[in-house]
Amino acid sequence: MKDYNKGNVARARKLRREMTPWERKLWYGFLRKQPIRWQRQKPLGNRIADFYCAKAQLVVELDGGGHYTKERMEADRLRTMELNEMSLHVLRYTNREIDTRFAEVCDVIDRVVRERLTAFGR
Repeated sequence: MKDYNKGNVARARKLRREMTPWERKLWYGFLRKQPIRWQRQKPLGNRIADFYCAKAQLVVELDGGGHYTKERMEADRLRTMELNEMSLHVLRYTNREIDTRFAEVCDVIDRVVRERLTAFGR
């Protein structure tokens, strides 16, 4: 189990209750139905990952319109680095990609999960 900031638990619960339309689409339309367990709004370190698969050590992040400022892009880069330092692989998608390329996004996530499980011998 990955360490996490216990102070993020209440916020993670709130985020689970208040998923964005794009998070709902990815969760209910794909991740929740997978044979491997996924968690949503999972506290990891000092962060809360949108979606997390422990067996594949994989995080999926969805970036809305607020992620395109210079400051936010730098914060996202640092966030990804922190997660990478925890031996987690991070996939990032925009809300637009969820809207316009949903099947392709799901295919990539599925492929990366299979590759990582094979690499870990699971």
